[in-house]
Amino acid sequence: MTSASPRQQPIRVGVVGLSARGGWAATAHVPALNGLDGYELRALSASSAESARAAGEKHAVPLTFGSAEELARSEEVDLVVVTVKVPHHLELIRPALEAGKTVFSEWPLGADLAQAEELADLAHRKGLLTAVGLQARSAPPLRYLRDLVAEGYAGRVLSTSMLGWGGPWGATYDDDHAYVLDVTSGATLLSIPFGHSVDALTMVLGEFREVSAHIENLRPEVTHVTSGAVAAKSTEDQIAVTGLLESGAVAAMHFRGGTSRATGFHWEINGTQGDLVVKADHDLWWMGRLRLYGARGDDGGLTELPVPARYQRSLTHWTERAAEPAYNVAHEYALLRDQITGSLAPDTDGVPDFRHAVRRHRMLEQIRAAAQTGRRTTLAPWGP
Repeated sequence: MTSASPRQQPIRVGVVGLSARGGWAATAHVPALNGLDGYELRALSASSAESARAAGEKHAVPLTFGSAEELARSEEVDLVVVTVKVPHHLELIRPALEAGKTVFSEWPLGADLAQAEELADLAHRKGLLTAVGLQARSAPPLRYLRDLVAEGYAGRVLSTSMLGWGGPWGATYDDDHAYVLDVTSGATLLSIPFGHSVDALTMVLGEFREVSAHIENLRPEVTHVTSGAVAAKSTEDQIAVTGLLESGAVAAMHFRGGTSRATGFHWEINGTQGDLVVKADHDLWWMGRLRLYGARGDDGGLTELPVPARYQRSLTHWTERAAEPAYNVAHEYALLRDQITGSLAPDTDGVPDFRHAVRRHRMLEQIRAAAQTGRRTTLAPWGP
């Protein structure tokens, strides 16, 4: 286990959206919390008192509530974690902030920029610590990659290219993902796969200075996987973004809806002295194992670059669990714990907060606008 937190009592966590039927909260958040010192999974809420009780029995959570408002008011909850679908984020996060609780929200923060701004403004007015689930930023391989780039492994970065997929936005849909067909849900190829990915790319290489974009819906009708029913789809299934980073390097990102018969995910960084490559186990790459490869000078072909143990921080017992969806989430929770307890090292950046989420939402809206106008767009500066 990890070293003990300076806080005398564990951080008591209440999860909004934890279900007995499984889902992302059960797959990632519960194992992450159970695998870390300094946290206690104390409470949960669901869509009804009955479903909450079933989830409590399934996951051994002592306190269950039939609404997020009840959970937020509980004096036995310090941290509220919101893991429901993004269309419900605003209505479920707001009560937790109004109750003065620290909040960890899954990404995207809101269904649109206005919702994200409303939540970030409320948290700021109340002086609350917040976190958003852009967990790739906490992944040890990407933190190591950022340092390799900064230390000049590849020399001056000339270009980067990233190729990826997003399964739920393909030719078929199921009942659990029917809501992503509607662009107004906020759960789009742009906001989720592209959003996670561009956040990771810019964490390593710096922000975009200008972009050009194509965002297309080439499959306006899709088929249900079991019934064969045809449904209209208004969200995009092809995204191609090119641009210049603040460093002057050229960047290209292409994300496609569906799954790949060829390359699921591939990210290259090319420099004057060498090359770096990131590969992943599956298409939704921020949820699984990442591997780094590199070559420089006269090294010849690419070789795997093992991540030094120091990037695991105190989570050495997670080393063999890197393929689990909970792995990167656990590292984000570890950073958040250290922020809450005041034990985060001065030279360590913490988790992305609601202000960060607003800036990323704003960037994605600028990219969508660039696609609609067909013009190269200078992005707003990335603020503090």
